[in-house]
Amino acid sequence: MMNDYSNLIRRIEDRYNPDQNSIVEQRMFTNLSDVDRDVAKYVKMAMSAVDEHYTATTKEAGERVKKHLADGQQGMNITYRYQGSVMTNTHIRGASDIDLLTFTNKFESTEIQKVREILKEPYQSGYSYSDLAKLRNFDNSFTSYQGNYLQDLRDLRASNETIMRYWYEECDIHKAKAVHIFNKDLKRDVDIVTASWLDSVAYVLNSDERYRGVEIYNKKTDSTETPSYPFLAIDNINTRSSYTKGRLKQMIRFLKNVRTDADANIELTSFEINAICYSIPTERYSSMYYLDMVHLLWHYMYNLLNDEQRLLQLKSVDGTEYVFQKNRDRIAELRKLKDEVWRIYQGIGNSK
Repeated sequence: MMNDYSNLIRRIEDRYNPDQNSIVEQRMFTNLSDVDRDVAKYVKMAMSAVDEHYTATTKEAGERVKKHLADGQQGMNITYRYQGSVMTNTHIRGASDIDLLTFTNKFESTEIQKVREILKEPYQSGYSYSDLAKLRNFDNSFTSYQGNYLQDLRDLRASNETIMRYWYEECDIHKAKAVHIFNKDLKRDVDIVTASWLDSVAYVLNSDERYRGVEIYNKKTDSTETPSYPFLAIDNINTRSSYTKGRLKQMIRFLKNVRTDADANIELTSFEINAICYSIPTERYSSMYYLDMVHLLWHYMYNLLNDEQRLLQLKSVDGTEYVFQKNRDRIAELRKLKDEVWRIYQGIGNSK
């Protein structure tokens, strides 16, 4: 049960300032009023962004990995991109690392069958004349890849492993979806993910990387995962949070910190937490006081858990998949998180 808030505050201080930077510590305490009770201090700190210095160091760890890979993969035609919570500034210390995607450019998947279905009945598709022209051009120029796409991904994964093992003493090559390294100098973790592109219909029409899908290679199954759209998710969170003056990101950070600080083990990832917070209508919290958002989050999760049909219809931030339909075991984890938030809300009431 979460009730020792002085201890929780110390935990979050240690996570947000692991390098014991005195400037960071001063900034953290400057943001807290002397009249705040411990529970209010904890909520405010749990909603706050990781200090810029810490985040910059995390990004530097990613840049070093990228440079090592780029130097060792010259001529392989690889593209590098970042994904994850660092790119939305919703990461927390102790439960986040930076994800570096490595893409082979030897091939890309497409939605050619969907394109051709649209072109069979173009005037009933709802697409404009100019969009249909783009789709026809794409169809006419389409050629199937003649290489072995899985071997291409195996080769890229093997290259990532070899280079990372050369440069980093702490390197785990056994994870299914990523090579994991720890930079001892910077004290940061980096995941290196092997992937390929999916050129969706939306990408063909807009040439906007937000709509370009990502298919992650799974080493254990020797296959690609269901496509996701991480760059669309990043943009969606950043855009919506700007509409709410940062409150969306505050709620995401808060739930992540509550999950991490709970005595019980709560098996929820950023994927589920982001989706829950993102699905809350913005008019409910766009001008809300930070302590009132604790009740909002509890009440929203309470209602979701008491309406299974609605919960199972909850979609990911990129809108491409249902969050809990394939992972119903996570519903019990959501209930744990809801209960932890309820205890904090009770603490707020008792401190008034």
